[in-house]
Amino acid sequence: MTAIDDAKRVSGPDAGTTPTPPRERAPRRQRPYRRRGSGDFARPTLGGLVGRYALLLFVTVLVVGPLVWQLSTSFKGPGDDIYTFPPNVVPTDPTLQNYVRVTDFIPVYLYAFHSLLVALGTVLSNTVLATFAGYAIGCMRFRGKRIVLGILLSTLLLPGEVTLTSQFLTIRNLGLADSLWGVFLPGAINAMNVLLVATACRAIPSEMLDAATVDGATTWQRIRHIVWPNVRGMVSVVAIFAFIGAWDDYLWPLVVLSDPAKYTLTVGMAYLNGNFQADPRLIAAGTMIALVPLVVMFSITQRFFFKGVQEGAVKG
Repeated sequence: MTAIDDAKRVSGPDAGTTPTPPRERAPRRQRPYRRRGSGDFARPTLGGLVGRYALLLFVTVLVVGPLVWQLSTSFKGPGDDIYTFPPNVVPTDPTLQNYVRVTDFIPVYLYAFHSLLVALGTVLSNTVLATFAGYAIGCMRFRGKRIVLGILLSTLLLPGEVTLTSQFLTIRNLGLADSLWGVFLPGAINAMNVLLVATACRAIPSEMLDAATVDGATTWQRIRHIVWPNVRGMVSVVAIFAFIGAWDDYLWPLVVLSDPAKYTLTVGMAYLNGNFQADPRLIAAGTMIALVPLVVMFSITQRFFFKGVQEGAVKG
């Protein structure tokens, strides 16, 4: 366009007026795409809501029902029929004598103390050793790393009964048979716990560790200030699993221990079951005594447990 054409356009009949801009059409509201047959899970139908609650109720009864029945049986007196169906959850003749009679027949609290010692030792050794080993596998570079990983994974493929004889021979040659040290030592470290911590360590950016190394941080300082804040959630999961596994272990203490005065709680409860099969009330009372420490521990550490399970990001 030339300068003459510009002058004609300005001096025309519409000179001095501002041209009206074209109207802009409002953007069309886009509806969320929904496939045919797909439902809104946030707003289920009445049938879907009923089905969900029915499934939830069924799973709850299936999981919690035996525990509730066992707790109810432990408080039932001689006047209660424990074999009725459907079972009576509320005792008609409640009593605490079942718990007293258990302590009269076996030293249940001494056995619980033995189990507690083994469980606490197992938790301490697994958290410390799994943290160090997980750091080495997940963050360090060394020759034979894949071989170590292969050995750890191969141990997970073998059931514990396969290595039971070799473990017992090792403990006996060390002079630790029929002792709580012999019960504790094989479970002092678990390959699965090492792999869990190693997986958490791999989520730590290598740049952070390299920067700490350049700044002169030692291995202990890197573990304390960088690795530990990012893996302590997973370590709490390891600690809970280690405690439950050591507390509930039955086969290995039964093989190692021969003196009834050194039994753990699980072995002592089996002894109770063998002598008082005609009275399930005593067995239920002993089971509740064995269950109390697990419930207390999980109630205290549940927030750390779920935090460690859901933890996926690295804290800055």
